[in-house]
Amino acid sequence: MGLAGTDLLSGIIPELCQKYPDLNFIIGGEGPKRIILEEVRERYQLHDRVRLLGALEHKDVRNVLVQGHIFLNTSLTEAFCMAIVEAASCGLQVVSTRVGGIPEVLPEDLIILCEPSVKSLCKGLEKAILQQKSGALPAPENIHNIVKTFYTWRNVAERTEKVYERVSGEAVLPMDKRLDRLISHCGPVTGYIFAFLAVLDYLLLVFLRWMTPDSIIDVAMDATGPSGAWTHQNPDTTQRVENDEVLDTPR
Repeated sequence: MGLAGTDLLSGIIPELCQKYPDLNFIIGGEGPKRIILEEVRERYQLHDRVRLLGALEHKDVRNVLVQGHIFLNTSLTEAFCMAIVEAASCGLQVVSTRVGGIPEVLPEDLIILCEPSVKSLCKGLEKAILQQKSGALPAPENIHNIVKTFYTWRNVAERTEKVYERVSGEAVLPMDKRLDRLISHCGPVTGYIFAFLAVLDYLLLVFLRWMTPDSIIDVAMDATGPSGAWTHQNPDTTQRVENDEVLDTPR
């Protein structure tokens, strides 16, 4: 894990290390708050149970992840958190704070969500530890095979397309009404500035399309409908593009 939420981690480590003698922490990442973890390790004499790896090269992340059984994320803010996807893809049970977009990243059976507090995260970790000891979790290989289907290029593209379809399916206002809404929502001064910039952007787009018409731009993909979706123009590379998965192998 990284050093985000270090203050939470500094409270979790001594409490759970005292309760579970066979529990060890492997911590990857670097930052100004690393000294807090060093002080905790020194104060509670946990040098043999808390490993601080420092900054990791991306190519080394997988080799670190597979050494553990549970991945703890203590982030206080997060938009997506690729780290928990990588951890789950390596077969780890994920325990994470319930912040930002994290609840939408993995299904409930692959992640234990907690409030951003020491007490809540300790409970989540204890639940994960019990699941590990009871053998209630799927094998790491099975978890990987589940997770790798979530974020293929095709999967992400289809979900993005659905969002655009949902938005475009709503009633489209004429340009004058859209500008009126922009002005009324942003105020008499800022609204007119934003409206002017929107018109300027549109005129720039028209100019660029006149300078470089669509007809002379090479088509990278044909995604005009379900039957032709994501058909690469070069047939020799179609199979490679369609099979290129974000998490094709455990990281």
